[in-house]
Amino acid sequence: MSTTTETTQSEPESAPRHRTRLPRWMITSLSVIIFFTLWEIFGRDINPVFGSYPSAIFAAFLETLRDGTLVPAFFESCKSFIAGYVLAIVVGVPLGLVIGRFRTAEAALGIFITAGYAMPLVALVPLLVLWFGLGVKVKIAVVFLMSVFPVTINTWVGVASVPKSLIEVGKSFVAPNHVILRRIIFPATLPYIMAGVRLAVGKAVVAMIIAEFFTALSGLGAIIINSANNFDTATMFVPVVLLMVMATGLTGLIGVIERRVAPWQSEIAGREGA
Repeated sequence: MSTTTETTQSEPESAPRHRTRLPRWMITSLSVIIFFTLWEIFGRDINPVFGSYPSAIFAAFLETLRDGTLVPAFFESCKSFIAGYVLAIVVGVPLGLVIGRFRTAEAALGIFITAGYAMPLVALVPLLVLWFGLGVKVKIAVVFLMSVFPVTINTWVGVASVPKSLIEVGKSFVAPNHVILRRIIFPATLPYIMAGVRLAVGKAVVAMIIAEFFTALSGLGAIIINSANNFDTATMFVPVVLLMVMATGLTGLIGVIERRVAPWQSEIAGREGA
């Protein structure tokens, strides 16, 4: 009798548990559909001066395409965005590697990087206008300054997190510092670098619009300001939604690149299929 009871109790424990997991893309799609459906339903009850809803924004999007204002403004904004963002990566990654690797560089430059990240850079825009004028140079400078610090700090933290045993292996083979930095520290820091690059996307998008607000009104920032002044809320939302889509797409693209250049990270984190 006791043997039968033990067998009965052990069967549910040993039986395999199969859980059906929805794909990540399906969960994301459902979340987006629910969000826009609720926005459409409740947004129609809001005064058009104070808000809008997806169908009205889409109609305004088509109208800006037809009258030829959106596409030139988008490419105008993208010029400063791409230049400043790429420059931030080119400068931020080597700077973070050097600061994280060498104690003297960290002591000399680390405090300025931390202070620069905490500083309200928007307050410097009028000064940057005096230095660079009202053209594309000042926009690139604003985008660069607001996006370089996340890249640098994440790279710096990544270098500091590299296990000492890995560096000791390089030293045991009498590898010079530049080889250790390139062959050991840089690959181990890649997930942190990609995280900084992701964070910099949002900073660069915000900086691009801020630069267009404070400088010559052009690009997507001009559409936002002009539409707001005319109380055309639906048209004002067009660049905002477009920038959100662009930032989300770039973040996803960076995630794909990260899985290519650092495929071991997802296995270490245990997020495959999660």
